[in-house]
Amino acid sequence: MSAILKLEDIRIRTTLIPGDIGYITYLHGRLYGKEYAYGIAFETYVATGLVEFYKSYDPERDRVWICEHNRKTVGFLSLMHREKSAQLRYFILEPGYRGIGLGKKLMDLFMEHFKKAGYESAFLWTTKELGTAAYLYMKYGFRLTEEKESDTFGKRLTEQRYELSL
Repeated sequence: MSAILKLEDIRIRTTLIPGDIGYITYLHGRLYGKEYAYGIAFETYVATGLVEFYKSYDPERDRVWICEHNRKTVGFLSLMHREKSAQLRYFILEPGYRGIGLGKKLMDLFMEHFKKAGYESAFLWTTKELGTAAYLYMKYGFRLTEEKESDTFGKRLTEQRYELSL
C-alpha cells in the first residue's frame, strides 16, 4: 500500500455480494483477535449478527457500506433496523486505512441514511477498549448510556452502549 493513499482511492458500495458476510466475519475475527485478544466467541457473534442482518434486510431501512481498495475489502459499516431505532454495527477498518478520513466518511454516510430513512434514534454497542471509535461516535452526537462488565468475547471487558436521539 502506498504512503500517499487518499480517501478518493476507496470505493464504497452499498450492496452485499457473495463472500461479503464471510469476509467481514473473518476480518473482525482476525483484527479483534490480533489487536484486542478477543476470542472465537467474538467472531461467532459477528457471524450470527450478519446472518440476522441479511435475513431481515429491508432496503428502505437498512444499509451496508463496504469499502474497497484495489478490489480488496478494507472496511465495513452497517445500519440495521430495530423497530423504530437504527443500530450501528460492525464498523471496522483495516489498520492501513485508518487516519485518512474513511471512518468519518462512513459516519457521514450512516447519518445521511439514518435521517433519510426517518429514524429518530440510533444506538450501538462497543467496548471500552475502543476509545478512538467512541470519540468518533460522540462527535456525531452519540452519548454513553450504559456500561456492563462482560466476558462474552473470551476475555474480561466493559461493554458500552451509546445512543443518539434527534
